[in-house]
Amino acid sequence: MIKSLLPNRCVLVLVNVLLVFATQAQSLSKKEIESAAEDALPDAVKDLFEFLLIPNDGNFPEHIEKNLDRCTVIFSDLGFNIQRLETTGAPLLFAEKTYKKKAKTMLFYLQIDGQPVDTSAWNQPSPYIPVIKKKVNDNWVIVPTVENRADLDKDWRIFARSASDSKGPAMAFISALRVLEKLGEKPEYNIKVIMDFQEELGSPDLPGLVKSYSTLLKADAILIMDGTRHLSNLPTLTYGARGIATATLKVFGAKRSLHSGQYGNFAPNPVFETARLLGSLKNEEGKVMIPGFYDGIELSAIEKEKLNQVPEDMEVIKTSLGISQPDMVGETYQESLQYPSLNVRGLKAAWVGQEVRTLIPSEVITEIDMRLVPESDGKRLMESLKSYIIDHGFHIVDSIPTDEERAKHKKLASFNYRLGSSPFRTSFDSSLGKMLNRAMNHLFDDNYINMRTTGGSQPIGPFINTLGVPAVALRIPNPDNSIHAPNENLRIGNFLEGIMSCIAVLNQPMP
Repeated sequence: MIKSLLPNRCVLVLVNVLLVFATQAQSLSKKEIESAAEDALPDAVKDLFEFLLIPNDGNFPEHIEKNLDRCTVIFSDLGFNIQRLETTGAPLLFAEKTYKKKAKTMLFYLQIDGQPVDTSAWNQPSPYIPVIKKKVNDNWVIVPTVENRADLDKDWRIFARSASDSKGPAMAFISALRVLEKLGEKPEYNIKVIMDFQEELGSPDLPGLVKSYSTLLKADAILIMDGTRHLSNLPTLTYGARGIATATLKVFGAKRSLHSGQYGNFAPNPVFETARLLGSLKNEEGKVMIPGFYDGIELSAIEKEKLNQVPEDMEVIKTSLGISQPDMVGETYQESLQYPSLNVRGLKAAWVGQEVRTLIPSEVITEIDMRLVPESDGKRLMESLKSYIIDHGFHIVDSIPTDEERAKHKKLASFNYRLGSSPFRTSFDSSLGKMLNRAMNHLFDDNYINMRTTGGSQPIGPFINTLGVPAVALRIPNPDNSIHAPNENLRIGNFLEGIMSCIAVLNQPMP
């Protein structure tokens, strides 16, 4: 009896195994995805140009409204249900579409805003009027507009604010949805989209919104369409991001700026006290000297081995950055990203250049940022920095020192900080990670990168903490994209591979 049942049982097991593999298989071949993306590229570039023409500085409500309106039209045309989500500050936009009943749901996070611009620093008429450029003798030269853009060179680049961060990645996702629709294919899961119009301002209203709309935003996983590729420019998946906290330190001198001839050698210059303080924050190896700054972070041998599987050449990195020696917080670039960092992001005292004056400045302003990891707490580190400043002899005031405080204390400063995005980290072995790796392997074989974390910040912490689901970033832009800076750009070959990647991910079933 047992012998007669065994073959049937083996057949049943085999059938179940085949069904599992069938549900995890791509319905579109690599060749079909490549061909469809290349056919869609000219229209996708045109659509991206139209998107980039809309200014998107999150400080301006009129910018937010115009981008929100455009996103409403785009997703409505794709058959999504749209909902404007109001907050005490700026609104966000939510879009949802059910493709398959009882299927799982992926929440896509799209960043729509960009950082402020200095038009005079851009090598084109306007950062909000996109242009295509090609490299000629180490210079980027504008390519005359081609109506159908059928002959786009993959090494040409689109120059505009938010071309790479992150309207380009958003349009790659949108273009992939359009490609599937044209092919008569449906995504393998249901889709929700949240569009953020103040990410560059730290998404101040996002944590409260996620709590208020937790049921609406409920999903099985989150895919983040934001961030730059690894230095190799290979397709990249990133499983975490560092958080951020920022601070403003003001060191006070005399009540007013003083003539350096009349008061030099008598009135202390606050630049020197500031320089001594800032110089003491790091040792010569670049390690932060605030007590307890790196507490709780221990990389095991296994973790280091996994981190350093990312193909990197230290000499090539140093040469590309133009430095002789990196900070030695970690033994490699990947290891360095696993620790919190402290950075002076801005420094101001009097004037320089053609506006320089023979003055002793009355104050020095230092802008500081810290990048945080899950093992570190932003509030604790900022309070530790404040204590460090006090321990170095500074009396902290709330705003402008009073006459009494000036008479009593030699070193006066104000210190204010703000906590921004929280850090997050998803396991390489999560179900989302495995699914995305299947999609990437389908397209690129082994020629792609899995990174544990990125150095930058993304406001995904509220989603993970409230919804309790894994999150991974699909990173598209070229690493030399001048992110946040003048002449931000997106390589057309990266945009094309981004569309391909999104098609593959949308065509890959969720386990």
